[in-house]
Amino acid sequence: MMEKRYRVAIVVLGDIGRSPRMQYHALSLATHVNVFSINSFAHFEVDIVANGGSQPYVDVIENKNIHIHEMASVRLQGLSKISRALALLIKAVIQFFILVWFLRFKIPRPDAFLVQNPPSVPTLAAVKLSSWLWLGRCGFVIDWHNTGYTLLGMSHGSSHIIVKLYKWFEKYFGRTANSSLCVTESMQQWLAQNWGVKASVLYDKPTQFFHPAALKESHKLFCSLDKRICDPDNFHDCFSTGKKSNDPSDTLFSTQYGDNVSLKSSRPALIVSSTSWTSDEDFNVLLEAAVMYDRRVAAALNEDDSIDEEKLWTDLSKGKKYFYPRLLLIITGKGPDKKKYEEKMKKLKLRRVAFRTMWLPAEEYPLLLGSADLGVSLHKSSSGLDLPMKIVDMFGSGLPVCAVSYSCIKELVKDGENGLLFSSSSELANQLMMLFEGFPDKCDALKALQDGALATGSSSSWSTEWETYAFPVIHEVISKER
Repeated sequence: MMEKRYRVAIVVLGDIGRSPRMQYHALSLATHVNVFSINSFAHFEVDIVANGGSQPYVDVIENKNIHIHEMASVRLQGLSKISRALALLIKAVIQFFILVWFLRFKIPRPDAFLVQNPPSVPTLAAVKLSSWLWLGRCGFVIDWHNTGYTLLGMSHGSSHIIVKLYKWFEKYFGRTANSSLCVTESMQQWLAQNWGVKASVLYDKPTQFFHPAALKESHKLFCSLDKRICDPDNFHDCFSTGKKSNDPSDTLFSTQYGDNVSLKSSRPALIVSSTSWTSDEDFNVLLEAAVMYDRRVAAALNEDDSIDEEKLWTDLSKGKKYFYPRLLLIITGKGPDKKKYEEKMKKLKLRRVAFRTMWLPAEEYPLLLGSADLGVSLHKSSSGLDLPMKIVDMFGSGLPVCAVSYSCIKELVKDGENGLLFSSSSELANQLMMLFEGFPDKCDALKALQDGALATGSSSSWSTEWETYAFPVIHEVISKER
């Protein structure tokens, strides 16, 4: 008689490639010794049911215990005469039936469902029905990343009838789960006090993908990005003047002689911000801070408006140093507001600051974080209860962060230790001036924060946290359903 292989189905109504936490769950399950098995080397089988889009991590794709079942994304077109509310309802109904079809008929019966929330509609109802269709033999665990109704409220207003119905739906089906995980203590308390949902806190932690990059790794990345930085489409700024050297091993940041790689003393400071280009991140704050930094540096160096910017840029490209560096802000991510902000960036008249937007493959993004000098987070939680995972990844890479201040952000960012908190563009501009004064050799405040970020990132790992807080929840749910 063949031994049963226990399975967990991970459900994401969205792009699995942009759901790192759920990919980490999959990897942890797929490599965890299955305690229900008589074979000590047997691991859980994991079925990921999600939409396609971005490429998942290579480790996820190549793991023989992980099976990805890609659903078609629902995009309704030609509905201009139909109200937005009706269009959303039609989309939710279609998604509901697609989900149920996959969860009941396209995958083997799981012993537990692990569901990302949000989105709540129709995911939670579809999973609950699918569990029932499997004769109730499937456990149901929700991983609360945020509350869906507050995200919807950002575009419709908290008093909109659709938002109120969404909140009722989320609360009702959220309480039907066998167990729950969540991302902060603040969310844990809120769920318990307001919805009667008992959740265990599983903080996001960096995985092995994120670490400070070795100098040769950084140089290889800089060579790869050099054309996109120095020869961008429709950008004219202090970096778009092009390289003055035809040597492919010479970049804005580093150069190579034989086997030796070195960083340039005249290099710009590299700032990274990862964004989904949605309304919960006010990108205007970063644009305004960039303008303020640029003007304040000009004032500090006694430059007047008559300065020849082209000559300045030529001098900078030849290696001329100033007490305040140029700033290159690389903005990664995809989202609906990207084009709008790119147009704003192109219209800015800045001497020492430039923006580049790009989407990096999964293997390059950790290298970018590990090679940068500072991270910026503009995330403003719709609920005030979640934390941006991108900051966790930055800390794993030894990258300190300037982050928008909100109610629970101090659970992650310790102001003055591993990063700085700001509430306005002017405050962020002040922080940039302070951190990059004397860059790259005489910026002790920045180096202290980098040490603090690395200490935070290395304090505990995802695998340790998952074994301690997530697996007992999944184990208990499966045990009850056996």
